[in-house]
Amino acid sequence: MNKDADHFIRIVYEQAAVPLFIFAFRFTRDRTMSEDVVQEVLVRAWRRAGHLEPGSDALRAWLYATARNYLIDIWRARSKEPATVPHEQVPNAAYVADDVDRALQRRALADALDKLTPKHRDVLIERYFKSRSVAETAQELGVSPGTVKSRTHHAFRALQELISEVEIATG
Repeated sequence: MNKDADHFIRIVYEQAAVPLFIFAFRFTRDRTMSEDVVQEVLVRAWRRAGHLEPGSDALRAWLYATARNYLIDIWRARSKEPATVPHEQVPNAAYVADDVDRALQRRALADALDKLTPKHRDVLIERYFKSRSVAETAQELGVSPGTVKSRTHHAFRALQELISEVEIATG
């Protein structure tokens, strides 16, 4: 900018940097973050140097309002981030399936589908893998909608039994 803005920000820094730091630290309890807040507020003040008067109550109010708003922005951004907790700090953490478990589950499902009768396998493939409605599936397979519903029901029951057998064998 210009010399006036540089002079302005030196005065503002001398008058407000420490009080702004204390203000930010009361909320963050983090030295680095509080320093970042002060820096951001001073940069914003420097950009508005022509509109603010050093030492005025209006400037002081503007600085604290800007710091408060910036702290709120930080809080909002962090509240949208998923919480992370180190595994060691969660002694009874719920088990989470990893890629290997998912691959094994897909393999068990594929094996179970292979063991179904062709009529049951076809109805499940049409309904759930191809996302077709009962009517669309009936038309594709050349059967009535009632038959599609019945085969779907029996296919699920057979699939559950087959998957249970795999789980019992591997468990």
